[in-house]
Amino acid sequence: MSTNKCHIAYFCASKSWGGLEMNQLRNAQWMSQRGHKVLMIVQENSKIHQEAINSKLSIAFVNQHRKYYDVLNAVRLFRILKKHNVSHLIVRDPKDLSLTAMVKSWRKEKLFLAYFMEMQIGIPKRDLLHTQRYKKIDLWSCPLPWLKNQVVELTNFPEERTVIIPSGLELEKYFNAVDRHTAKELLQLNPSNDYIGLVGRFDIQKGQLLLLNAFNQIKTSIQHDLVFLGESTHGEQDDYLMELKRFVKYNNLEDRVHFRPFRKDVETFYAAIDVFVMATKAETFGMVTIEAMASGCRVVGSNKGGTVEILNHGAYGTLFESEDVNDLANNLLNSIHDTDFEPKKIMEASKKYDANQVCELVEEALSCK
Repeated sequence: MSTNKCHIAYFCASKSWGGLEMNQLRNAQWMSQRGHKVLMIVQENSKIHQEAINSKLSIAFVNQHRKYYDVLNAVRLFRILKKHNVSHLIVRDPKDLSLTAMVKSWRKEKLFLAYFMEMQIGIPKRDLLHTQRYKKIDLWSCPLPWLKNQVVELTNFPEERTVIIPSGLELEKYFNAVDRHTAKELLQLNPSNDYIGLVGRFDIQKGQLLLLNAFNQIKTSIQHDLVFLGESTHGEQDDYLMELKRFVKYNNLEDRVHFRPFRKDVETFYAAIDVFVMATKAETFGMVTIEAMASGCRVVGSNKGGTVEILNHGAYGTLFESEDVNDLANNLLNSIHDTDFEPKKIMEASKKYDANQVCELVEEALSCK
């Protein structure tokens, strides 16, 4: 537990509810529990606002801002930080960097600005505009080494102010989930069957159709059924989900493929399945991969993005060629037939992402320890 308490503001002007927003809220909750003074700066009536209320965190409101040079909203943020005497400001969305860098440049009192990277950079950002903006950042935190390499190679940000801090999870609920038989009953699945599973919103980028095609190729070679847990993207139609169900019907897979609505006790889903598939083309980090590891599942993931490093280049799971249905099918078979698989080894490897360990790294990086 930290003895040097800080006043940390978590800025998140997004109305979305995805991994970025969840990680921002989770870290705020944990740091508050560890005795730091925490302020959530969010848009009113956003999902993260509602979740912050449920977590009993202090809240201040901002409006949606322009990506660049939004002076009016910068003034509003400046006043909030001054009013609450904030010492540290944490952002995760690159769209918030222009605004927060502007505010930092106005502050006479020291403000520690930390950027916790959630998305890969993609293209070089060594131009004068980005370089000047990044100068205002005191700490650039990357969840994996490959993302730190991007910062070093694609920006002029000083490497000595760049650290690697993974996104974290409270892993105990996965370690102590219900047994597999009970989990299958809770999901209304046949307790006698084994299952391949994928969890995530029904979206073409999540790769459910790719997995369906791969499963269809190997269905006569395995006893496993396939189960999807998720829901359609909020505010969007169910076109993709309908496409998946049409595929199932056309290929006579109704008895082998099961769709289940998303549930908050997601650890029950992992407890019910034998093999988890991360089918996204190139997931930047992939919290679900860590959840599956903590649950002792066999993991099959694409060989691009952060999944490669989370699975330690194949030591903790099986990698397939991204977007290659034939390679996914072959590697599903390899994973299922791997007699050397050790669930305890995979669960042990997941502990580096435990919330307490991650918070200690955050406190050390922010000098709040």
